[in-house]
Amino acid sequence: MTTADSRKIADFWFDPICPWAWMTSRWMLEVEQLRPVDTRFHVMSLSVLNENREDLPEKYQELMAAGWGPVRVLIAAAQAHGDKVLGPLYTELGTRFHNQGLPKTRETVVAALEAAGLPVELADAMDTDAYDDALRASHREGISLVGEDVGTPVIAVDGPDGDRVAFFGPVVTPTPRGDAAARLWDGTVLVASTPGFYEIKRTRTKGPSFE
Repeated sequence: MTTADSRKIADFWFDPICPWAWMTSRWMLEVEQLRPVDTRFHVMSLSVLNENREDLPEKYQELMAAGWGPVRVLIAAAQAHGDKVLGPLYTELGTRFHNQGLPKTRETVVAALEAAGLPVELADAMDTDAYDDALRASHREGISLVGEDVGTPVIAVDGPDGDRVAFFGPVVTPTPRGDAAARLWDGTVLVASTPGFYEIKRTRTKGPSFE
């Protein structure tokens, strides 16, 4: 029987606009049911990561510009109501952005806040840089664990030997369920815990599937 004290914390840094992070986050919720792991969400930002880059395609630059608002709202919500609201609010934002394909506008964010039981006034944070210092600090905490040549998500957890390990990803589609989710978790943590291990990768042949 698993006790509360024996469960591990998986710290998960996400940007709600990233479809790949969204699927990984849904995988983590599946893992929680199958392994003694609880996910603790933190905010990171692709807009911060790619700030001042002039080599980005125009479409991606537009996405980065739109990305500031949602992460600012998440930081504002956590400051006002505690970090525990990040998971539920992320679920509402991600469902709308990715599963429903809604635009990353104030209207969509307001609907997500309402569904998460949070004040809609938090959407005002989209248009101010008042939360940017806290946003950058949260982003830096996550990205510093893995280096700036990766993106979101970043996961940190205790490995098999008890040492804290961190990694980017996994990037996978569709979201693994059941035994497949558990096996992927076991394998990912094992590989990430190997001293000197850095990368397994292959070319993506499919886009994100939100089924």
